[in-house]
Amino acid sequence: MSDTLMGVAVVGSANLDLVVEVSRPPLVGETLLGSAGGRFAGGKGLNQAVASARSGAPTRFCAVVGRDDGADLLQQTLADAGVTALLRRSASAPTGVAHVLALDGGDNSIIVAAGANAELEASDAVDGVEGAAVVLVQLEIPVAAVAAALRAGRAAGARTLLNAAPAQDAAIGLLADVDVLIVNETECEELGGVDRLQVAGADAVVLTRGAAGVTLHRSGQAPLHVGAFRIDPVDTTGAGDAFCGALAAALAAGERIEDALVRACAAGAIVAQHRGATTAALSPASIAALVASR
Repeated sequence: MSDTLMGVAVVGSANLDLVVEVSRPPLVGETLLGSAGGRFAGGKGLNQAVASARSGAPTRFCAVVGRDDGADLLQQTLADAGVTALLRRSASAPTGVAHVLALDGGDNSIIVAAGANAELEASDAVDGVEGAAVVLVQLEIPVAAVAAALRAGRAAGARTLLNAAPAQDAAIGLLADVDVLIVNETECEELGGVDRLQVAGADAVVLTRGAAGVTLHRSGQAPLHVGAFRIDPVDTTGAGDAFCGALAAALAAGERIEDALVRACAAGAIVAQHRGATTAALSPASIAALVASR
């Protein structure tokens, strides 16, 4: 990796999260009363960029948003977290929206309307990753933009991370340009399992397993398990994204992936203890304190 590369570049989705607190999901045809949980900045890309910055890495974020008050909220959230925002404003599409059902016990169900996220182009992605030591992308944006970000990052000597969420078959064709693939158990199964993912080109597969921790799979090596931190979750909406962002930040700082995974697990645990997908409680100090408590 070139010494001139630094920090994390995230290319991905930016949404306005509308949270409703309910005891369970509604049945078909049922109207269910809940409590207003609030309006929050969200989207996997934005969440991961905020987590990366709050974990201590110089971070910039490339996305497309609308010309509405939702976009203004997202812009302010990024600024507050110290993220350099490269937000292109769509002339016609609204900012993406996620309707989040926050369920008892910390689980959630989410419906996403992509809005302006669908307009993110390959040229946006290439410009967004220039000069970064780590490039992090997800699959809530057009696959062509994801592919362009990964190719540009790989060509420049960056370490490339793909969070294959939501899972889709197109992810397999991207893996030749992926250094670290991050999937949960459901996504891994939908994509054909760890062996298929490694054969397709992923050098390392990080399998996240919720309260069971994470497992790192590398070709020719025994799987490495990292246990989860024991917490009482409040809202798990952004825990996985915090994991991804903190992992990218630790790798950009030169940490070994074994150590970076521990810090990433801590970041996910911190965010899961707060309402909303991002929280100012996430910081290098809070991560270090939780890691030290183990």
